[in-house]
Amino acid sequence: MQPMATPTRLALAATLALLLGACSFGGGQPLSPGLTQPMNQPGAQLNRVEALFLLNDYRRAQGAADLRGDTVLDSTAQTLATNYAKSGAQPTLPPGAVAMRLSAGYTTFAEVFSGWRGVPADAAALASPGATRAGLGVAYDPNSSLGVYWVLVLDD
Repeated sequence: MQPMATPTRLALAATLALLLGACSFGGGQPLSPGLTQPMNQPGAQLNRVEALFLLNDYRRAQGAADLRGDTVLDSTAQTLATNYAKSGAQPTLPPGAVAMRLSAGYTTFAEVFSGWRGVPADAAALASPGATRAGLGVAYDPNSSLGVYWVLVLDD
């Protein structure tokens, strides 16, 4: 005989289903390993191509045009992320940039992207119609309280 479903068990099952659903984006497809690669270890490399693909998939769903990856913006974002990790001080928007999103403490791009999507101001910036190029930086500092620091720079 199986135990009966109680309201508590049903709530736990629903919560688990939502959490598992949050681990994927668009059509229930699982995220690639490049988006779930932990960045909280020395030498970890972000798969920028996959990150940009996920960002553009979100933008298309919001009616915005795709962004192009930009190595100069990647370099800018990486420098900002490295300084953010070392100092703990949030960087300021680079001159000419349309938007910048910051985060710290998330280990993977999938986590940080999900966090940005969940904050209305961040979600609006991700879908900014004036943006055409993107740069992404991530830095790990094992001596900081938050560990991993993320910077996304959007430009026209």
